Amino acid sequence: MLAASSLRQRSALLQAARSFFIQQGYLEVDTPVRLPVCIPEANILPISSEGWFLQTSPEQCMKRLLAGGCSQLFQLCHCFRAGERGRRHHPEFTMLEWYHAGWSYADMMRECEAFIPALFAEASVRLQQPYTGMVQWQEYRIALAAPWERLTVQEAFYRHASCPVADALADGSFDEILVELVEPHLGLNRPVFLYEYPAELASLARLSEEQPGVAERFELYIAGMEIANGFSELIDPVEQRRRFEKEREIMRQNKLTVTMPERFLADLAGLGETAGTALCFDRLVMLFLGEASIDKVLPFIYEDLYKTYLFF
Repeated sequence: MLAASSLRQRSALLQAARSFFIQQGYLEVDTPVRLPVCIPEANILPISSEGWFLQTSPEQCMKRLLAGGCSQLFQLCHCFRAGERGRRHHPEFTMLEWYHAGWSYADMMRECEAFIPALFAEASVRLQQPYTGMVQWQEYRIALAAPWERLTVQEAFYRHASCPVADALADGSFDEILVELVEPHLGLNRPVFLYEYPAELASLARLSEEQPGVAERFELYIAGMEIANGFSELIDPVEQRRRFEKEREIMRQNKLTVTMPERFLADLAGLGETAGTALCFDRLVMLFLGEASIDKVLPFIYEDLYKTYLFF
């Protein structure tokens, strides 16, 4: 259970996050957590709930609201993913997700550069503690002033990995190499945007018209830790269906069955050019508090709840 002092720091960050987005003209929404259909993503496993699913992200409902006429949305919510437990992972976590109509992923990167320093500065004021524009996390002292470094995936693999991106994709080792060889070097002095992901890893991102073979997708790293994932949204329902079918086939091979999210695909046709970002709020709290484990910044962890239930 989180100590009162840490709860106050977490609360200050939550309030500061809401304050930032409201000041930027965003509308806060609270969409359903339990859904009948989830977005097919082979590397993200949902948790079932009486035949439905607990959301892995609020993306599905938020995009439908965007298609309905909203132009700027944000949400702080709990998300759930099966099989994710570790120093930086918890099955239930807090996601900050936001979308802006008319923007690209380049605009989203610039907003991240403005958001995180503003968040830490306002939270510090609320807590009546000094803020220097730096964050101290473990042995790293990281400057948050913009501009932040922008590094292509190709260049990151060239600097830190044992093989080119194409080879890693071909033999299925991309994720392993990224996590073990590349990520530990990212954002140790200032935050880094890792961008221009291979088209094979586009997820729900739009492919670049200027750079064939890459997607308009970025991931933000601070102190070697992935903080956010953003992209120019794919708004073509035909292409999105093709990608979903590919994901479903991979999941079927792993004996998992996922229904196609037809309502989502139907509404996608009404979505104009849009960019969005999903940010792990708990990892931002880890940075702010200087903690190396996500367990140290959550009010409760699952293991504590289980012990309480078992013995009391």
